[in-house]
Amino acid sequence: MNLLLIAVLLALIAIAYQIGLSQSRNLAGKGNNSAKLHSRPGYYGALVALWCGIPAFLILIVWNIVEPNVLNHVVLNHVPAQVAATLDAASTDVLINRVKAIASGFGVTDTPAAYELAAAEQLAKFQSIGTFAKIAVVICAALAGLVAAKKRIATQFRARNQVEKTINVALALCSGVAILTTIGIVMSMFSEAMRFFHFVSPLDFFFGTEWNPGFSTSGSAEGSYGLLPLLWGTLMVSGIALLVAVPVGLMIAIYLAEYASSGFRSWAKPTIEVLAGIPTIVYGVFALMIIGPFFKMLGESVGLHINATSALTAGFVMGIMIIPFVSSLSDDIITQVPRALRDGSLGLGATKSETIRQVVIPAALPGIIGAFLLAASRAIGETMIVVLAAGNSPLLHANPLEAISTVTITIVNQLTGDTDFASPQALVAFALGLTLFVITLGLNIVALYIVRKYREQYD
Repeated sequence: MNLLLIAVLLALIAIAYQIGLSQSRNLAGKGNNSAKLHSRPGYYGALVALWCGIPAFLILIVWNIVEPNVLNHVVLNHVPAQVAATLDAASTDVLINRVKAIASGFGVTDTPAAYELAAAEQLAKFQSIGTFAKIAVVICAALAGLVAAKKRIATQFRARNQVEKTINVALALCSGVAILTTIGIVMSMFSEAMRFFHFVSPLDFFFGTEWNPGFSTSGSAEGSYGLLPLLWGTLMVSGIALLVAVPVGLMIAIYLAEYASSGFRSWAKPTIEVLAGIPTIVYGVFALMIIGPFFKMLGESVGLHINATSALTAGFVMGIMIIPFVSSLSDDIITQVPRALRDGSLGLGATKSETIRQVVIPAALPGIIGAFLLAASRAIGETMIVVLAAGNSPLLHANPLEAISTVTITIVNQLTGDTDFASPQALVAFALGLTLFVITLGLNIVALYIVRKYREQYD
């Protein structure tokens, strides 16, 4: 029913726009001389559409938020007092769901009680009345807004100002939602991490060299919760990924920006950026089934023992994944270097390669470093590739040919299964997530600062 009502509202909004557009054109007179109007006819149509749609949609949203609570009260009001007195919170939810199932016609598996049937009957009546009332109120609000806005249309009415103000408010609200969401994520992780630190000392967590959490039913912190092996594994895999992605991505960027023809560039750059759109689970399966066995076979041919799941496998495939980040960002930075610097170098007798090495790259170096840092933050936060290809060995070692464990692998492991979310074995995932968030946030801030400083220099 909500989808049908939304479709009706969208149709009314389209009609309202046409009414406002038509009336404003009539005011403009023959030839649609918009010079007589304060705003263009499209703004008048948009204003009528906004007045028609915004109040109706706000009423619909508020109604849908309030309606479930009202229906719950309707059910409980028709439950006998002696029965309601024996119900706790869980039993109340079960009873409400049973009555709603009976009212919807699906029924329940056992024989419902008489009071459940009576409550379901009243609920069904109330739902039908509420549905018709919602449709009537929402459509009346839309029509009232349409009529009110239509009456305000005049030659000197500042429709453009009203529409642009509404758009500014909508953009500000969208920005606020994004900011509040970020704050909510950080605060939720922070609060749960503080609960974890009631069980484990922060010093033992941040400076411990052993990761061996014990799972207990008593809610106590059994085992060791040292972060350093996980952090070292994360940095090792990310470092290998950057060793793969940085030189390849930078060479691609230099070729596309300085050597490639416009025709080749027009299809080569989008093709390379397709790599960024491939789901990471696909990269993980590729690493597990193709790259890992290939590295193991290659190591056996030269006398080295390379695990199929290792830091090398995960880092290599992750490096392939972040090549588009490095190449695309570096290409954008290199193309922003002023043409006058290149012409000056060439005019002094330098070759094209000398100009790139000694003029273009040094001039673009701050922005390129910013691109590298953004790619590093992307590699540090990667999950699926390392889950499938890095193994799960939380040991503090420096051999990239062996299995390793990272922060993201451990978060997945700690939150998988039937673990009690109030236990330290599950709360540690929030401490790990908060640590990872701080690391990536710091890298992003430094990278954005470097990129903005570079852009200010050449804009």
